[in-house]
Amino acid sequence: VQLQASGGGLVQTGGSLRLSCAASGRTFSMNRMGWFRQAPGEEREFVAAIRKSDDSTLYADSVKGRFTISRDYAKNTVYLQMNSLKPEDTAVYYCAADRSSWPLNSGMHYWGTGTQVTVSS
Repeated sequence: VQLQASGGGLVQTGGSLRLSCAASGRTFSMNRMGWFRQAPGEEREFVAAIRKSDDSTLYADSVKGRFTISRDYAKNTVYLQMNSLKPEDTAVYYCAADRSSWPLNSGMHYWGTGTQVTVSS
C-alpha cells in the first residue's frame, strides 16, 4: 500500500485547508485510515481516523469540532478538512492506514509522505 498526502500550506489563524491522501496498491484490505501530525520537537500524535466497515470516525480532543475526516472509496482517497485553524495546528501531517479496524486511534502500519501545515498568528 502506498499513501501520498497533499494539500498542506501556509494559512492564517482561522483559515481552512483540506488535506488529501491518495492510496494505491492493496487498498481493499485497509480497514482503517487516519491522520497523525508531528510538530517540531514533539512526538507524533493522533489527529483523526475513519473505519471502513461503518464509516465511524474518531478525533483528538484538540481538533474535535474543527476537523472532519472523510473517505471516497471510489477514488481510494481520504480527506481531512481543517477549519478554524490555530497556530498550534502547525505540524507535518501524515496519513496512515491499517488492516485492523480498532481501536480507531491506535497506531497504523502503513504510512504516507507528510505534508506541512503552517498556521500563522
